[in-house]
Amino acid sequence: MRPLSGLRLGAVLQRLVATVDWQARVRYDVDDRWYGRLDAGEFAGGVQVEAWLLSWWPGQRTGLHDHGGSSGAFAVVRGCLREDTVHTPAGELPRLRSRSLRASERRVFGPRHLHEVVNDGVEPAVSIHVYAPRLTTMTRYRWTDFGPEVATVEKAGADW
Repeated sequence: MRPLSGLRLGAVLQRLVATVDWQARVRYDVDDRWYGRLDAGEFAGGVQVEAWLLSWWPGQRTGLHDHGGSSGAFAVVRGCLREDTVHTPAGELPRLRSRSLRASERRVFGPRHLHEVVNDGVEPAVSIHVYAPRLTTMTRYRWTDFGPEVATVEKAGADW
């Protein structure tokens, strides 16, 4: 089976956002980011897709990470989130580039994407995320003067 293109993954996300009653399902935890799995099977046409609903209390963040070779997409459905991505201009050291995403905005990314997502606002935020293929690992990075450096590798079923 062929991998899902960014366009198709974005369409799966859009259909989930339009149909999932996230307000009835979401939970908030001031100590830890809350997340719950969503059923995305009916939206993906048989392709292995994983979907999550996440809530973000002000100040909560993911830390810099990748998605173990999976492509992904996320949409903010409440509040505002900041995404910091690794950008390496030709001949220069890597640096972080930031952008804010508000409710109704989305982001689609490929399998080599490194980012951190942060709620740096004053209100809780909620987002919906999809990945294809399903997540099996996530590498976490620490930021150094020379760019990202591997800190840990987490495995599905053991670490989340």
